[in-house]
Amino acid sequence: MKNSTKLIIVAVGGQGNLLASKVLGEAALLSGIKVHMSEIHGMAQRGGVVESAVVFGSAKSSIISDGEADVLVGFEPSETLRAINKCNPGTVVISNLSPLPPFTVALGKSTYPDLDSLQDLIRSKTKKLIAFNAVDLAKQAGNMLSVNIVLCGALIQTGIIPLSKNSVKEAIKAKTKKAFLESNLKAFELGFEAAKKFS
Repeated sequence: MKNSTKLIIVAVGGQGNLLASKVLGEAALLSGIKVHMSEIHGMAQRGGVVESAVVFGSAKSSIISDGEADVLVGFEPSETLRAINKCNPGTVVISNLSPLPPFTVALGKSTYPDLDSLQDLIRSKTKKLIAFNAVDLAKQAGNMLSVNIVLCGALIQTGIIPLSKNSVKEAIKAKTKKAFLESNLKAFELGFEAAKKFS
């Protein structure tokens, strides 16, 4: 048994990365599991990159160096690819496949990577890729903004991090505004079920 599990979450500002980290951190506390967390903010409010590192278990710090992630969760496909340096051949990657192209693409200054090629590249460098359209599932749950919770559900289904489904649901109840609680719980279940198809 490894004494720690290292998770990287990457997203574009406004996608709810920080809420996802808080939910997982809360679930760890409820389960009596040590957890270290840190966040790196790009220009989050402008659609910049937000990266969270969450280390479960007995680790001295929340820093996850290149090649050290056990699991990478990407809320946006090109950001998932951009964080591939954190992965190794044993890493499991979970990615939303609904693109949020940066404004440079709209301006014609850059092109968005082909989704099939992007997935092939991630698969070639890691143990497993679980990739699906989390935006569609968030809409199905009744809240476009619950992509983060959909991906948390997929993450818990893999069993890689030491958190139970129930502890995460309790954490969602603790950290979610009442108005979004029902849709977030539904989003979590939909993500959990989506990941099962890859096992």
